[in-house]
Amino acid sequence: MTRDAKRVRNGSAYLIKVLHTMHAHLVLALCTCSSICSLHQSSNPAPPFPVVRLRGLPFECTEIDIAEFFHGLDIVYVLFVHYGKFSGEAFCVLGYPLQVDFALQRNRQNMCRRYVEVFRSKRRDYYKAIANEVATPRGGSPRRSALRLKSHDEGKESMERTGILRMRGLPFSAGKDDILDFFKDFDLNEESVHIAMNSEGGPSGDAYVEFMSKEDSKAAMSKDRMTLGSRYMESFPATRGDMEEAVSRGR
Repeated sequence: MTRDAKRVRNGSAYLIKVLHTMHAHLVLALCTCSSICSLHQSSNPAPPFPVVRLRGLPFECTEIDIAEFFHGLDIVYVLFVHYGKFSGEAFCVLGYPLQVDFALQRNRQNMCRRYVEVFRSKRRDYYKAIANEVATPRGGSPRRSALRLKSHDEGKESMERTGILRMRGLPFSAGKDDILDFFKDFDLNEESVHIAMNSEGGPSGDAYVEFMSKEDSKAAMSKDRMTLGSRYMESFPATRGDMEEAVSRGR
């Protein structure tokens, strides 16, 4: 073998050795990086979804009842569970994971003469319940549900216009300024908005708004089922008697 051939062979062997060394270092670096990432993920897990499940609710139970049952906690959403009819069960989404432990302290406490069980739940169970409610609302077919919704809307349209609307399903943190901003296209002031309170003096989730005319209140119904804050709310025509009774109830 010539001297040049030996030099080429030795150079090739050296290059292969260098490449093997670089590959080993690369594999070691990737494994180390993967280990660090796994360790970081395991030491910083995602916070649990803040949802609890309630069982044994009164059949006339409303969101307001659940909000009073969990007084002091932030209620984001309540999903009532139906199996053909109301099952007495519900999922309650809270504002923070830490509040789940406080909600569990209400386990076996009474609501309207019935004791209610409170359990931990999981995101997938809550989403599954939502899917079931959407697929078969209140146990009925989507068509029957749509007909029921249409009848409900027609009932709203047929109600007498008084210039007053009742808002239902408001965030409990909503104030007069939020409602005025929601109806910013109408001529309203703080005296036009009346927030209903519950028996403990806290907001009930309802409010009454006095418009300048019956026509304005009818036009404001176009915002029915729109979102205020983090919640969608419903609007209904109301009488002055309804408003005064609701407002005086919380005094």
